[in-house]
Amino acid sequence: GINAEYMGRSRRRSACMLRRTLMAANKKVAVLLSGCGVYDGAEIHESVLVLLNLSKKGASYQCFAPDRDQMHVIDHLKGAPVEGATRNILVESARIARGEIKPLGDLDPKNFDALILPGGFGAAKNLCDFAVKGDACSLQSDVQSALKTFAGAKKPIGYCCIAPIMIPLVHGTGALGTIGTDEGTAAAFTKLGGKHVPCSVSEIAVDEANKVVSTPAYMLAESIAEANEGIEKLVGKVLELA
Repeated sequence: GINAEYMGRSRRRSACMLRRTLMAANKKVAVLLSGCGVYDGAEIHESVLVLLNLSKKGASYQCFAPDRDQMHVIDHLKGAPVEGATRNILVESARIARGEIKPLGDLDPKNFDALILPGGFGAAKNLCDFAVKGDACSLQSDVQSALKTFAGAKKPIGYCCIAPIMIPLVHGTGALGTIGTDEGTAAAFTKLGGKHVPCSVSEIAVDEANKVVSTPAYMLAESIAEANEGIEKLVGKVLELA
């Protein structure tokens, strides 16, 4: 009796997992990058983990990035700005995407089921200006157009690391999100109109009404494995909402 009951539960779990995998297999997800490198672009680990988890779940993806210069260039060995240097966000993001990337202007939400934004300072420097203006920040016009169109179409958007600071600017007053447990950033999120949900690195915040999912990733993660705990859940939930 016990073995039969266990086998029955096991089969039901397997059937449920198979259904989820089949549902995800037909999903197309846009991934918005902001350069290449944690200090001036997209966080590389987070970006790769997003792509890896999408691929493992059977979803297809297409990377996009703004075709303009990034705010500045940081020497990632020294952690200091490189005076006089300029780099293009799209060209830099192409490093992560192995060249398979398109300019943000080509992103048509009608062709995708969901959108995911990895973090890194590029999200706060190149997609919006939070790194400079704090709670008086705004979205770059090309980013605002893309995100608002996705939100208006009621398609899910996932935000990692510092990227969730954009949630109130896109989804409006009362939208739920997390940047982890940093009090200063949480206060800015609240002042921008959002409702902040403290989360650990392995947790996600879900705003079902707005179809928004967020996770702290490297706002809290101390290793790539830790960052993946929340990102894996975020990707799964985004695909479920799609």
